[in-house]
Amino acid sequence: MSRTAASPLAAGPVYPIMFAIGACHLLNDTLQSVIPALFPILELELGLTFTQLGLITFVLNMLASVLQPVVGLISDRKPMPFALPLGMTSSFIGIAGVAFAPEYWMILLSVVFLGFGSAVFHPEGSRVSFMAAGPKRGLSQSIYQVGGNSGQALAPLIGAFILVPLGQEGAALFLFVAAAGVLILTAISKWYKNELAQEKLGKRKRTVLSSMPDLTKKQVGIALTLLLVIIFARSFYVTNITSFYIFHLMDNYGLSIQHGQLYVFLFLAVGAAGTFFGGPLADRIGRKNVILLSLLVPIPLCLFLPYTPLAAVPVLLTAIGFFIMLSFSVTVVYAQELVPSKIGTMAGLTVGLAFGMGAIGAVVIGMLMDRIGVYPTMIVISVLPILGLVGLGLPRDRQPGQPAQ
Repeated sequence: MSRTAASPLAAGPVYPIMFAIGACHLLNDTLQSVIPALFPILELELGLTFTQLGLITFVLNMLASVLQPVVGLISDRKPMPFALPLGMTSSFIGIAGVAFAPEYWMILLSVVFLGFGSAVFHPEGSRVSFMAAGPKRGLSQSIYQVGGNSGQALAPLIGAFILVPLGQEGAALFLFVAAAGVLILTAISKWYKNELAQEKLGKRKRTVLSSMPDLTKKQVGIALTLLLVIIFARSFYVTNITSFYIFHLMDNYGLSIQHGQLYVFLFLAVGAAGTFFGGPLADRIGRKNVILLSLLVPIPLCLFLPYTPLAAVPVLLTAIGFFIMLSFSVTVVYAQELVPSKIGTMAGLTVGLAFGMGAIGAVVIGMLMDRIGVYPTMIVISVLPILGLVGLGLPRDRQPGQPAQ
């Protein structure tokens, strides 16, 4: 199998674009974060069950999961620069609906628009990050992904300081976030369109992208399967913490919504830091090494978390959040280097699967909590990171400075 493909279109790193698309990722995922932040409000105001809350996340994330690889495949064949602001416009409509929906079915309809906007943004946003990276692919992907994870990290603060005081209609404040995203993405799309024109004119050279050794199609297929199992385990566990751990903190430790959301914010904030450091670290020590580090360290910590006293919870959440998200951007780059001719498709597949597994996880976890209770569910989910051990079977990428075979 050939290990070559088009290089990033720009000859060197284009830092303004790298940071701008990362900022838009933050805005996009901040809009998505409004949904889990609303969960305690919706449970109280609309009397929704945990299963119904899980279904909201399922609709949001599953739509993004199914469509992202499709969008990525289409954009690999025909890039769509102005799809970026159009996707953010869809999110604008969705957040408006969420803020003012009086009934459950209307909330579900609104998150369809949010899910569609996210599905369009992520593959095309990852492509822009790739185009602007030059030789700094790990750094560029980290900047891009840390923007998204930072947006996700805001969910507890959104819940504690905006939605709890203002209620469901407080979500309307995030229409300003969506509007800002449309404006910035319109500017990025113009740069994107110009870069495509330069590529078409042959003004951008092509180089070897992949740090992977020569692999057969079967080996690539096995590696992608193992990578998807890793993403499944990570996404399931992270969904549990971000959407449902607040109920464990309230039930088991007697915390208020606001106080409990600060613990969830801690997990997400250090997770964003882990995402940022993972990419540059992978550029230095190799993709697989970072993936393994991200898999092995959290296992005992996750197993112990349900049993720990409250004083130790912040310590464990900090360590778990940092290490479990260390490989978030790295898995995207690893998949892209397994199939370097399908940059958008691999981004859509890996990130889309993360959304999909989060969607399924939300429904399963919600049903478990309704059936067996909050605390037993936390114990069951604590075992999931063990599945990440399949990462030991991933092909080892070439170490930095090691020549191609």
